[in-house]
Amino acid sequence: MRLVTRYAIAFLLAAIGALIGGCASLGTTTPDYRAIVASPDRSEADRKTDQRRKPAELLAFSGVKTGMKVLDVGAGGGYSSELVARAVGPTGVVYAQNSQQMIDNFVKTAFDDRAKKGAMTNVVKSVRDFDELAPAEVKDLDLITMYLVYHDTTYMDVDRAKMDRRLFELLKPGGYLVITDHSAKAGADPGVGKSLHRIDEALLKREVEAAGFKLVEEANFLRNPGDQRDAPFFKMQTPTDQFALKFVKP
Repeated sequence: MRLVTRYAIAFLLAAIGALIGGCASLGTTTPDYRAIVASPDRSEADRKTDQRRKPAELLAFSGVKTGMKVLDVGAGGGYSSELVARAVGPTGVVYAQNSQQMIDNFVKTAFDDRAKKGAMTNVVKSVRDFDELAPAEVKDLDLITMYLVYHDTTYMDVDRAKMDRRLFELLKPGGYLVITDHSAKAGADPGVGKSLHRIDEALLKREVEAAGFKLVEEANFLRNPGDQRDAPFFKMQTPTDQFALKFVKP
């Protein structure tokens, strides 16, 4: 009887382990990024933006998976927040950050209008300065995305060193920070952030790594070698040259 009981207990423990393991694997499923981008309920305006933002490639490079906790920094009107929210699914959450300055000057009601969509039900709006980013209770994030906005912090009232330390603090060990931005000419002064809406890639790397991050991957899918890097994106007929960088919190 005791032997049977031991076998029963062992079987039960194995079943529980398998169930837990199965749930864990479900939490890290890689979604079909192209299917997400092709979702029929996405707006025509977003589909037009897709042509220059290459969202399927960006989601893949960022490594967004179902069940993740993600912070989208400088969410703007929510274009990327919605895509990430679709990718993490109902078991995940996306904190979409905009500073009040960004809302007043650029975003206006665009994010709130988008937030009414069903695809945004797992998105939490975070109106915080760039050196705060998220509520105090938010921690151990899997991923932070910062798409095409780091350059804006060079001319706003932002302590970038403090911001980068906060980004580091919010991530769990092994979590990733993914940044894309418009390339400035090598060695360009941070002032081009305001005049050209660009930033020197090497400068950005130095600032982020100074906070403790380690650069682990770079990608070229947003590159445009023909860009002379001497005009802001909104005055160009072709896409800007953009870099894509992935950092990890060791």
